[in-house]
Amino acid sequence: MSYLDTARRVIRTEAEALALLEDSLGPAFEQAVETILAAQGRVIVSGMGKSGHVGRKIAATLASTGTPAFFVHPAEASHGDLGMLTEADVAMVLSNSGETTEIADIVAHTRRFRIPLIGVAGRAGSTLLRQADVALLLPSAPEACGNGIVPTTSTTMTLALGDALAIALMEHRRFTPEHFRTFHPGGKLGARLAKVGDLMHEALPLVAEDAPMSEALLTISREGFGVTGVTDADGRLTGIITDGDLRRHMDGLLTRRADEVMTRSPRTIAPDALAESALAEMQGRKITTLFVVGDGRPAGILHIHDLLRAGFA
Repeated sequence: MSYLDTARRVIRTEAEALALLEDSLGPAFEQAVETILAAQGRVIVSGMGKSGHVGRKIAATLASTGTPAFFVHPAEASHGDLGMLTEADVAMVLSNSGETTEIADIVAHTRRFRIPLIGVAGRAGSTLLRQADVALLLPSAPEACGNGIVPTTSTTMTLALGDALAIALMEHRRFTPEHFRTFHPGGKLGARLAKVGDLMHEALPLVAEDAPMSEALLTISREGFGVTGVTDADGRLTGIITDGDLRRHMDGLLTRRADEVMTRSPRTIAPDALAESALAEMQGRKITTLFVVGDGRPAGILHIHDLLRAGFA
């Protein structure tokens, strides 16, 4: 058997298990969501071994999508970290067997202090699911390793179940891209969720409609954007002058006024638009700058280099 055959078998086995998981979801899943929504505190996720690694990811996903959460290692919980769980919290404990020795103290703690407990396990009737207020049973499915030893299918199902909970909670809370950006300010993801107003330059190249072209040329050269905006008497942006406009009006250029050379009704973008939208506009129009306009008046200017520096492309 080739490596590719093995890989495809593993992925097929896990995909089939995920289909079983989808079909198995029912009232217990809805109860889990409602339990978390009703909590005044946080979701405390715990699990041992591979379940613990999955639990860390679930806690991180919950926290980044509007549901405060963190991971507590069950062994550390037995040595003082149980104090991290309060009566306002919800505990979510993961264990494929439902009998993992190390989770006993954290389960007992939730029972003693009446902390809501969501149990996730792969064995019906296991200690964890019997003790839990909400029992989420993973469907019976073979591990992808073929001999049932290596946690593969079971961890994939647990991870997918955690994602399903996080997204259900996120949608209920009407979690927006702006909220998401609050928790993801750095890196490429932060850049994708940045607003135009965060990246734009507020020092604007502008001239009045009746300004002589000599003034417009000086403004274009001085500001370094290769363009100047043109405004009317009320300060509204009525046009722009680009290198292309200059080339088209070379004959007698310095005898003209700005409004005679400018391109009218230029493409603009709002300050609260996503910067990614600005990039799409620039690439689609094959332009390098966009004036940022709010209430008809120029508020800033955005150059494609600003987007590149922020992590786009």
